[in-house]
Amino acid sequence: MKTIDEARLETDSQYRYEYLAEFIGFGAADAALIQAFAPHIGPRIGELVEKTYTKLLGYDATARHFVPRQHGYEGDVPEKLADLTTNHPQIRFRKDHLNRYFMQLIGRSYDAKMVQYLDMVGRMHTPHAGSKAIIVPLVQMNALMGLLSDAIMETVAESPLDSTKSLQTQRAFNKLLWIQNDFITRHYQAGVPVDGQ
Repeated sequence: MKTIDEARLETDSQYRYEYLAEFIGFGAADAALIQAFAPHIGPRIGELVEKTYTKLLGYDATARHFVPRQHGYEGDVPEKLADLTTNHPQIRFRKDHLNRYFMQLIGRSYDAKMVQYLDMVGRMHTPHAGSKAIIVPLVQMNALMGLLSDAIMETVAESPLDSTKSLQTQRAFNKLLWIQNDFITRHYQAGVPVDGQ
């Protein structure tokens, strides 16, 4: 039986990632499958981003988080929820972020910098980073991750990969997204120190 330092899981993001990856079974072969899928998903990222934001703007519980000024955005902000459209400049700004997120998943090495990136993605939707005025409830983050997971699984299933490679690739993305979801959830635990911050 392997001994895990449970206190360290809460304070050391690299240790947490390594534990999750080992436990779930996400390894170099999975990362290679995700990266190898880039030619198939890359051309569809724009479509995935559009579908995601159409869904996000279809519910007041998710759309309301795009009314306040987004961290790093300097343009005009919508005055009210009804002003939001998929072509609003602030939504286009957010779409660019999601586009880059997909690109990071398929294009980066799964090293310590990637762990920091996954952790930052989780932290930026809470008061711990990003805009202090925007606090996205965990239920909405879970809904988003479920939506992204389903969209990626559909993209893999519709690709020309043979059935074995398709299943392997779906499993690789699924493992990665569960790790990402944990790196989101960890920042919703009140009072938990994060890497000395």
